[in-house]
Amino acid sequence: MPSPCFERVIIVLHRPENPVNIGAVVRAMKNMGFGRLRLVQPALYTPADLLRIAHHAEDVIERIEHFDALDDALADAHFVVGTAAIHHPEHRTTNDLRSLAPELIQRAAGDNVALLFGPEADGLDRSALDRCHLIATIPTNPAYPALNLAQSVLLFLYELRIAVQCKAEVPLSHQAHATQAELERLFQLGEEALHAIDFFKYNPAAVMRTLRQIAYRAELRPDEVALLLAIARQMIRAASRRDVRTS
Repeated sequence: MPSPCFERVIIVLHRPENPVNIGAVVRAMKNMGFGRLRLVQPALYTPADLLRIAHHAEDVIERIEHFDALDDALADAHFVVGTAAIHHPEHRTTNDLRSLAPELIQRAAGDNVALLFGPEADGLDRSALDRCHLIATIPTNPAYPALNLAQSVLLFLYELRIAVQCKAEVPLSHQAHATQAELERLFQLGEEALHAIDFFKYNPAAVMRTLRQIAYRAELRPDEVALLLAIARQMIRAASRRDVRTS
């Protein structure tokens, strides 16, 4: 059965140019269990046009909403993800759909999430991109990055479905993580230990900033922090004995 959060995921096609592509999007949505499709200034089509591509998807077709303006189609969305074949450095962007999908599912637990796709020929224009909280690209062959509209929709919805299934099928076990206070003690003593062994050749702050990021990514447990603290203390004691011997 589709996840309840799927009802808060809205696929928005901005000025789709070909009824065949609209039908293929409907089919992709039906395959993945999504049902909310909004069309902004679409090419003329009939339900029969779509059913020739999306067999037995009458329920999705009956729910299609039509809009004259993109702003109206996005009015009740809390988070808008635009899609693009090329990088847009002026916008927050990602090409990691697998990591993005769980975030979107979490958002869709309570908010409407819109996935916005542009016209087949040119994609989203600047005005449409300005309405997006995030721009997502699919990692493709750089020499031929443009995907068919329905292919793009299918890949996005597949990742969302997998994210829901993983959340449902893999029980979340609690794992204690180190507190920020414990980490701060580790960073403080770690810096002291690195000074003691004359590790720093230049810019200790930059080195410690990198070490912080490594620790954060590792999501250390309290016992792991305790081990690293013990190593740091031993480094300081060893350096102190060395200094005594050489003085």
